[in-house]
Amino acid sequence: MRVPIRRLRADAVLPTYAHPGDAGCDLRAVERCCLAPGERAAVPTGLAVAIPDGWAGLVLPRSGLARRHGIGLVNSPGLIDAGYRGEIAVLVVNHDRVETFTIEPGDRIAQLVLVQHAAVEIVEVDELGETVRGEGGFGSSGRA
Repeated sequence: MRVPIRRLRADAVLPTYAHPGDAGCDLRAVERCCLAPGERAAVPTGLAVAIPDGWAGLVLPRSGLARRHGIGLVNSPGLIDAGYRGEIAVLVVNHDRVETFTIEPGDRIAQLVLVQHAAVEIVEVDELGETVRGEGGFGSSGRA
């Protein structure tokens, strides 16, 4: 599948896959951003994408940034709908309690994964079908 991507800035870097077969391609920052502990910011990528109908883009955190520096995404996963044509910005947060983290232009800050989805029709009903789980939610399957 071919996905059109437009550079909104000359210094924007097109998304790339680190390894053959990877699901996520790396998104890179185009601006410097210093995040104090607990701080969050919208980091621009300088890119816009035309995701095909029936598909969506998920913006996911990079595990290395999370493990080494406590950097995550505020709304993980971020969702890019097929109709959106604006700049992709990554909503990052510094979960480290002590260290400030600096993002430099060109740094890999997130991953973009394209997923196919079905359009559904929402139908209001009076009752839902029974299941073994029923209404069991948060923690209902036990601790271990």
